[in-house]
Amino acid sequence: MNFVNPKRFFIVSGNSEGFSKLNSFDCALLNAKIGNMNLIKISSIIPPFCHPVKFIKIPQGSFIPVAYASITSDMTGQYISAGVAAAKPTDDSLPGVIMEYSSNGRKKEIEEIVRSMAEEAMRVRNITSYNILSKSCEHRVKRIGTAFAAVVLWE
Repeated sequence: MNFVNPKRFFIVSGNSEGFSKLNSFDCALLNAKIGNMNLIKISSIIPPFCHPVKFIKIPQGSFIPVAYASITSDMTGQYISAGVAAAKPTDDSLPGVIMEYSSNGRKKEIEEIVRSMAEEAMRVRNITSYNILSKSCEHRVKRIGTAFAAVVLWE
């Protein structure tokens, strides 16, 4: 496999119900518009000179590096949420950081937590000038539900 430093990244989220936990996760990926991809879970670093974009239509079946949070539950009525935050230094030569978080609870709370995590990641790196992009989603479980959020890196 040929590894290339990604030049762009974007954030997606999705939620769904499913027949099984795996079907629910699969449907959440489809809802996030990355369901027909091969996800490669990565640790949480955005390469230098990698820029945010709105969305990139990636060929189906592609291997894509993603940092993601997900949660699946079969507790009827429970709210579950997943969120990601990408902290990008204003100095483009520095790497950024992605944080992921999922838990029981509402979207707003999860997004606040994951944004705080990204701020802390910048603080421990002594980076004071940065921008944070974040996205979260929530799902109220009917039978078996999943909430999913991801940062996708692409060439």
